[in-house]
Amino acid sequence: MLRLIGSLSFIWLLMATSTMAQTWPPVLDADGQPLRSGVEYYVLPAVTDVAGGLTLVNLNNGSICPLFVGQKPLAPVVSRGTSVIFTPRVADTVIRETRDFTVAFTGVTICAQSTAWRVGERNPETRRRYILAERDPIPSSNAWHFNIVKNDQGLYNFQWCPNRLIGVRPKPLCGDAGIVVENERRLLVLDGPAFPFIFRRA
Repeated sequence: MLRLIGSLSFIWLLMATSTMAQTWPPVLDADGQPLRSGVEYYVLPAVTDVAGGLTLVNLNNGSICPLFVGQKPLAPVVSRGTSVIFTPRVADTVIRETRDFTVAFTGVTICAQSTAWRVGERNPETRRRYILAERDPIPSSNAWHFNIVKNDQGLYNFQWCPNRLIGVRPKPLCGDAGIVVENERRLLVLDGPAFPFIFRRA
């Protein structure tokens, strides 16, 4: 009987994994391999000769902290930026399209703050929401949960549209992540044209 229960459990797990793979295909890195949880990746622009990889930047407004998610400028030697680690919201070993995850830069900062990405409040002047790293993730909050979607060209965009809130009224004010230039800084923000990225294993 125990052997039968064990076999049925294995079959159920296999079917669930297969269904998940069909429903939410894995996000692929630049080498065509699934993005894996806990592995370091560089987030680079899908269009070459535009800029470097993502990293933490300040707004150059007289203070260093807090730090915002931004992009290295185009230079003679293109920088890959700072590597990140993705962690799925639900137990899984890979990052899947449209499924929530948290993302954090590796290393530490001079601001002694978290390096996890978070959606900030809407700027009253620009009407955009900046993505910054300021506090450690709060499990009950959706501000730290992003997902990756594939656009019409087959490239990947970051999006903020928490799965847990879908179907709830009012719906979350979802947004695609794009790059804007402010004070000579390239910043990752919501509520603008989406910017496509690729992921290269560090």
